[in-house]
Amino acid sequence: MTVLARHWKRVAVTLLPLIFALLHVLGVARIEVLQRLDNIIYDARLRTAMPRTLDERIVIVDIDEKSLAEVGRWPWGRNKLAKLVDRLFEQQQVAVLGFDVVFAEADESSGLARLHALARNELKDQPAFSERLEQIQSSLDYDSIFANALKSRPVVLGYYLTSDREGRKSGVLPAPVMSGQSMRGRTLRVTTWDGYGSNIAQLAAAAPVAGYFNSITDSDGVVRSLPLIAQHQDGYYESTALAMFRVLTGLPSVEAGFSSENFLSRSMHGLDRVLLKSGAYTLALPVDERMATLVPFRGPGGPSGGSFRYVSASDILADRLAVGSLKGKIILVGTTAPGLQDSRVTPVSEVYPGVETHANLISGFLDGHTLIKPDYSLGYEVVLLTIVGLALAFWLPLVSAPLAVFLSLLILSLLVGINFWLYSSYGLVLPLASGLVMALTAFALNMSYGYFVETRSKRELANLFGTYVPPELVDEMVKDPDSYSMEATNRELTVMFCDMRGFTKMSESMEPTQLQALLTGVFSRLTSVIRANRGTIDKYMGDCVMAFWGAPVETPEHAHLAVKSAMEMAEAVRGINLEHRARGLPEIGIGIGLNTGSMCVGDMGSNIRRAYTVIGDAVNLGSRLEGLSKVYGVEIVISETTRKLAPQFAWQELDRVRVKGKEQAVAIFFPVTYVDVANEKEQAELKTWAACLKAYRAQNWDQADLLLVNLMRMNAQKYLYQLYAERVASMRLLPFDPTWDGATNFETK
Repeated sequence: MTVLARHWKRVAVTLLPLIFALLHVLGVARIEVLQRLDNIIYDARLRTAMPRTLDERIVIVDIDEKSLAEVGRWPWGRNKLAKLVDRLFEQQQVAVLGFDVVFAEADESSGLARLHALARNELKDQPAFSERLEQIQSSLDYDSIFANALKSRPVVLGYYLTSDREGRKSGVLPAPVMSGQSMRGRTLRVTTWDGYGSNIAQLAAAAPVAGYFNSITDSDGVVRSLPLIAQHQDGYYESTALAMFRVLTGLPSVEAGFSSENFLSRSMHGLDRVLLKSGAYTLALPVDERMATLVPFRGPGGPSGGSFRYVSASDILADRLAVGSLKGKIILVGTTAPGLQDSRVTPVSEVYPGVETHANLISGFLDGHTLIKPDYSLGYEVVLLTIVGLALAFWLPLVSAPLAVFLSLLILSLLVGINFWLYSSYGLVLPLASGLVMALTAFALNMSYGYFVETRSKRELANLFGTYVPPELVDEMVKDPDSYSMEATNRELTVMFCDMRGFTKMSESMEPTQLQALLTGVFSRLTSVIRANRGTIDKYMGDCVMAFWGAPVETPEHAHLAVKSAMEMAEAVRGINLEHRARGLPEIGIGIGLNTGSMCVGDMGSNIRRAYTVIGDAVNLGSRLEGLSKVYGVEIVISETTRKLAPQFAWQELDRVRVKGKEQAVAIFFPVTYVDVANEKEQAELKTWAACLKAYRAQNWDQADLLLVNLMRMNAQKYLYQLYAERVASMRLLPFDPTWDGATNFETK
């Protein structure tokens, strides 16, 4: 939560796509491009998943260009259609026959009406004419011939529903399959039309089962759905495909199916299926809230599409088809002739035979494979968007760019994978565009914010601290740039002053360029040690380096790292001297002072020049301790506060001192080595030295002298023991002072 709180702006930016996506899905602010993208995704998914195999159960009798050329222009005389029907049932023994055409007007192509007019008028005085007309009338009544061919056969006629201002109606509608009362008083979004163009009464009576062949055209002009049930006035009527399927399955009754209402549903109406009931048998055909279903296209469409067998109507009329070759088949009579204009724009083809859309739907019913956008798709989309949007908003700001790319790709893959799995396994057509666009936009905004806003802050921070702080600390800081600033604060830190000995003498004997090169080399080595131990370079002051630990990056072990740096710097100088000796260059020495305490750290200076530095009494003490290193003949002098925070080292107390400007005496120490590597000789020497200091501070000069003799035998080169031997010799001359605290006073800086 702390990390998220630091990135709340980035989280808020990443949440913006989720907000817009939810507004779109809930219909508050529709984004048309998302709907178009969903259609594109649906079409691509449909084309990818199409089986592209032949369904041998369904055959399309095609009124094609060949048929028009042989039989004549459309509409044909219904005596020819009667012949076609007879051939299909008697010779071919088909199972069901459906027409994707409407017979809205009486057929007068035989001239029977004109002959009756002559018999009533010009030739009414010719009994022989009337008698002959009576004899041939039945052979010229093409509508009756066609009606007789349809009667008592499993035939489904076609018709269309319309909506216009005048609500025009022609022909006779079949009986509705459901009434308004069956909707349980619910107001549904079922497709509603106020007019129709149906078949003439004589044909409607002969073939009472009929279905409309309307489709639903989406806003982009593409036909993806067919309404199974449509409303006209207070009745609910069935489509051609549903009517043919019902005839094929024994004309079961039709009811609307309602799911249990839940928070995922798009509406509280719950309509999600059409139920076909026959006794104890019930078949559910899923529909959307419009009682429509998506067409499960099998392939590209047309005679060469490979989904259904096409037979030219002229071949049946001319007996060019082997008897029984269509036995048991489901027959749809339609047209692919361009002049008859029965083609549609579909997801699989821009010129798709309208009759084949019904064939695809019947095939889907037979296979139990229907595509449906369920009633709960709205709830599904809201839940999915919320989960994905929140996951991206709260995770992307916390991870690196490569991991953010991986996480985003993983989520996109899961979105696509789940969507395709539900489609291929259950026929569920669920929205995908909003999720994909939201995830991509969230990723883009998150990365853009990170690059243009946070990266800029990080670059500024790196530029600000890069000259003071080691690169690895800058890398830590840029992960959370808002936590670091140049503003002054009081913190417990450890400060170091490192002075180069013999610099004045060298400056007198060396050329400026030689001196510059020497200083650069020494400072580079010492600086690398400081930076390797997470130290911050404060400044270079002639032959002195000032550094501190614990800021700007908080470092709990700042005292330990400072002592470790001091010891490594002393070792580095010894290595430098070996090199100088080999090259004939002057040797150098260093003095280091370390102190830990409360200091003010921040950006300080004037309007002209400022620096990130530390100030305070603890800093001044560190500077004084560096100067004492010459007095005690050691390279490093460390205060007691630093020693207490660095127990990993074996310490030798040097003295108690009262430096200029300080009333309180402080103990000073020298780090001998690490505790875990101190040998027996070093331990014995430190133990003897502790006893010597105790005797010295008790003014027991004889005991102190004796111990110092032993110490000089142990380590004759150590100047510290010689210093104390001289002190003891001089202090023997003074009387015993009961007020002396054992501290040495220093009046110079």
